[in-house]
Amino acid sequence: MHTPLILASTSPYRKELLARLQLPFDVHAPQVDEAPHAGESFLQTAVRLAREKAVAVAQSHPNAIVIGADQVASCEAQRLDKPGTAERALAQLQLQRGKTSEFITAVCVAAKAGQMLKEACVATRVRFRSAAELPDDRLRRYIALENPLDCAGAAKSEGLGIALIESIEGPDPTALVGLPLIALTNLLKSFELSALSQG
Repeated sequence: MHTPLILASTSPYRKELLARLQLPFDVHAPQVDEAPHAGESFLQTAVRLAREKAVAVAQSHPNAIVIGADQVASCEAQRLDKPGTAERALAQLQLQRGKTSEFITAVCVAAKAGQMLKEACVATRVRFRSAAELPDDRLRRYIALENPLDCAGAAKSEGLGIALIESIEGPDPTALVGLPLIALTNLLKSFELSALSQG
């Protein structure tokens, strides 16, 4: 009998990434408060939220395998949330010029109403081009063209944002977009689910 697969996320980026595995899946909003807890590290926040999202949906779909994910971006110990406005996007990009930001992406797979959990976390380091290469007018043009207001750090590496970046270091290029597919495929093996064994 086919076990339903659910992505516990409303992110169009995560939906697009999961679709690459060519596994049939549904999407459900996890209804989880994403505010960080006092005293949490960036890694702890990402792991906790990925788990809470997966478990929240798994509890209402006990026969499904549920994928939850979360990403926390930071630069110089400052958390970078989704900017929401062009002004905040500009401020985030100004902060990151000539510096290295870290994107911590956690993924959790839950089954049996959240009683079975498998988790992984992937860190990606992104070095941004210098202020001389990225003057304010160039950043404003990028923001106008890309509209990265729903992207933590405001640099969409899968789009025009790649022009802002000097280098990317990490084991999984999909982690930076929001869902680490290499880690996820390893986790899904524990649930006897593989993209290459279908059909």
